[in-house]
Amino acid sequence: MGGSSLHDDDPRSDLRVFHTGEHACGYWPERSARDLVLDPRDARLPQLYPLALGWGFRRSGDIVYRPHCRGCRACVAVRIPVAEFAPDRSQRRCLARNADVVMRVLPAQRTDEQLALYRRYLVARHPGGGMDDHGGVEFDQFLVGSWSQGRFLELRDGASHRLLAVAVTDLVGDDALSAVYTFYDPDAHARGLGTLAILRQLQWARREGRRHLYLGYWIAGHDKMDYKRRFRPLEAFDGRGWRPLQFVA
Repeated sequence: MGGSSLHDDDPRSDLRVFHTGEHACGYWPERSARDLVLDPRDARLPQLYPLALGWGFRRSGDIVYRPHCRGCRACVAVRIPVAEFAPDRSQRRCLARNADVVMRVLPAQRTDEQLALYRRYLVARHPGGGMDDHGGVEFDQFLVGSWSQGRFLELRDGASHRLLAVAVTDLVGDDALSAVYTFYDPDAHARGLGTLAILRQLQWARREGRRHLYLGYWIAGHDKMDYKRRFRPLEAFDGRGWRPLQFVA
């Protein structure tokens, strides 16, 4: 991804990519993992980020990474071609069930209300996951970062104005959105807020004429990641380029 054949004004010139050491896998507890990471000190990261998404990378705070584990290729970067997407019956029901939900897009700046919801979500959805004690500093480091062009898509109850969900979304040039992270009210599970957040991000992307919504990594058979296969058509990065992701019925 870097090399002497690149022109000096190419943002990939002299790009440094590091291997992390092995660490516990966040998806399969019995496995170890490691990542490729773009140099976090590179001042060109805002320029490189759209390119890196196209190479199957992902953002977490200021870190742009891609899983690169020994003997495992379970994590597959996926994106939705926005113009081709049409909600299926279940997704249409989700939209109808949440017709009262109001959406607004805000700058990525933490509020006390958002932090309180985030903490409740972590306790309910990821107990013992190492994030239970996250406060404002950790929130900003993980979800905002110092250089990303992020937005917070808020979903609120139209009647009570209660905050239901926040979808952290990156603006990727003029071409795409990237769904970074979503947290929501664990007491409103019946609304299907995770699905709703993606559907509303797709509406946002379509309205702005963006080509893709990046969803991060899909892992076949993983109960917390396999839901992404329901958004079709879905494209997957195969290490060289993006191809339609084929599913076994």
